[in-house]
Amino acid sequence: MGEVEPGPAGPLEPPEPPEAPASRRPGGIRVLKRNMKRNGSRNCLNRRSRFGSRERDWLREDVKRGCVYLYGADSTTATTTTTTSSSSSSSSSSSDLHLVLCTVETPASEICAGEGRESLYLQLHGDLVRRLEPTERPLQIVYDYLSRLGFDDLVRIQEEATNPDLGCMIRFYGEKPCHMDHLDRILLSGIYNVRKGKTQLHKWAERLVVLCGTCLIVSSVKDCQTGKMHILPLVGGKIEEVKRRQYSLAFSSAGAQAQTYHVSFETLAEYQRWQRQASKVVSQRISTVDLSCYSLEEVPEHLFYSQDITYLNLRHNFMQLERPGGLDTLYKFSQLKGLNLSHNKLGLFPILLCEISTLTELNLSCNGFRDLPSQIGNLLNLQTLCLDGNFLTTLPEELGNLQQLSSLGISFNNFSQIPEVYEKLTMLDKVVMAGNCLEVLNLGVLNRMNHIKHVDLRMNHLKTMVIENLEGNKHITHVDLRDNRLTDLDLSSLCSLEQLHCERNQLRELTLSGFSLRTLYASSNRLTAVNVYPVPSLLTSLDLSRNLLECVPDWACEAKKIEVLDVSYNLLTEVPIRILSSLSLRKLMLGHNHVQNLPTLVEHIPLEVLDLQHNALTRLPDTLFSKALNLRYLNASANSLESLPSACTGEESLSMLQLLYLTNNLLTDQCIPVLVGHPHLRILHLANNQLQTFPASL
Repeated sequence: MGEVEPGPAGPLEPPEPPEAPASRRPGGIRVLKRNMKRNGSRNCLNRRSRFGSRERDWLREDVKRGCVYLYGADSTTATTTTTTSSSSSSSSSSSDLHLVLCTVETPASEICAGEGRESLYLQLHGDLVRRLEPTERPLQIVYDYLSRLGFDDLVRIQEEATNPDLGCMIRFYGEKPCHMDHLDRILLSGIYNVRKGKTQLHKWAERLVVLCGTCLIVSSVKDCQTGKMHILPLVGGKIEEVKRRQYSLAFSSAGAQAQTYHVSFETLAEYQRWQRQASKVVSQRISTVDLSCYSLEEVPEHLFYSQDITYLNLRHNFMQLERPGGLDTLYKFSQLKGLNLSHNKLGLFPILLCEISTLTELNLSCNGFRDLPSQIGNLLNLQTLCLDGNFLTTLPEELGNLQQLSSLGISFNNFSQIPEVYEKLTMLDKVVMAGNCLEVLNLGVLNRMNHIKHVDLRMNHLKTMVIENLEGNKHITHVDLRDNRLTDLDLSSLCSLEQLHCERNQLRELTLSGFSLRTLYASSNRLTAVNVYPVPSLLTSLDLSRNLLECVPDWACEAKKIEVLDVSYNLLTEVPIRILSSLSLRKLMLGHNHVQNLPTLVEHIPLEVLDLQHNALTRLPDTLFSKALNLRYLNASANSLESLPSACTGEESLSMLQLLYLTNNLLTDQCIPVLVGHPHLRILHLANNQLQTFPASL
């Protein structure tokens, strides 16, 4: 029997194997179907039970042929397979698997037509479940997934794609799975006996009860959709156990006009589930609803009855626009102040959001936006706007209307320059633009923004800096230029600069103003000179590690408040006495240099941490332990030490040393008695020395 070639858009149709007749589906798709229960993957899903010899031959002829496993109930062939369901587990936990033979070109729409379904769903690693677009190709998704895992041979990829165990990592569903614990946070509903009020004047009656968002909804069973509904706001209210009736709860609203409803549940499990969820709502101080990470495409219909909602979190879902409960209906929440729609892959900005004039916080990060509508200027109450992780290149001029905006995040977009609209947004004090495409840092643009104090331009493509005039900038206090491509940096015009991050660039020279400088982090560059004028009298932390410095800068030696100095991984050959005897320095990192000796200490110093590893030291200062009484950590590994200085100057040692690392030196047994002078020592490393004995009493 020869094989049947598919049409342009359909899956391939293999010959029917004699040991497993295929089931004919609408649209001409043949589906291999077995009773393949998940609880017996190895026993029921072996190679022979999945494929006959002709299917295997068909697959071998083209590496682009394969199969897709569909999880979920089979509505079209109920006569040949048995499907069970459980209210406490996912809808596909006990359903049959269906094998659809197809190619990498087969779109989801063709598989849906053959399966008699509206949509297919995809789940990765047991995480969120998203609806596939009709044009997406399931088998190609599997192939791409395996390629990202490291498989590069197409034959091997085809073989792994047919393995049912792959379902633990990537899985397709014929219907959207729903777990009970998943639904509990979104909506609880049921028909229960209900009594209104705290007194017994009202009788118990059967009612439909719904707990959704921030309210309890009670309605008659007969006219639940059209009849009268009683809405009970729960935020700030009470939930109490009704002691005279088993498995019953009393729900009360807050305020002087509080109402109460008694609800009687049939089982302990229901009672506990409702109590647990309602307790979370009543304990809230503000009306917040968190529906993040639930694979939602629209908000539950009953949520719109919670008119007191002020903060709605829909992060990490798959929200749609034009649906009954889609984004275009969120304007119905008349008191909404905060809305989080990040990570929803919207693609297009939902313009109707601009009609929610009450919004003060809006998070639209990671949605694939390429532009913003001019209507965003209507959100006059907006104070926080987060647009990180999109594809924006410009901001509309109308954004300048938002005079209350105090936080604007546009990191990880495609901006090539600082948007001009920042000049109008005078409530902003930060430019946060990490991960964009800036190549030139124009200080003149920043000079025109007197309200900006913090500038974050990490992970851009900065290569050069432009200074339009010699006028100093007295407003910017913090600058972050980490992970760029700068070779020279002159920020001496920023006379109010307090903190600079410029790690992991290609800097050869750095020039700064020292008037206000407090912290400087410039590690992992190619610095041979660091110029700071005047002497930074407020400097407390300085990191110049992993550069090409041959000496410690003079201005650093004169800094009277410096507490942390890291000059490790440089080309130093000596340590200035002014540094080692500093009366403010508490942490000194000198590792991985070429230092041969240290100056003798004359005065007591507050040093607590000293790292000298990987140098060329043959001895330590004789007065190190007697003058640095606060020293708790000393690492002098990988040197050429033959002896250690004494810690005792009198009858009693005052040493506070706790960690001592002396690996890879030339120490002999003569250093052992000296160690007794450190009574607080907890960690001692002496490996790879010339010790022959070590007393057990030490």
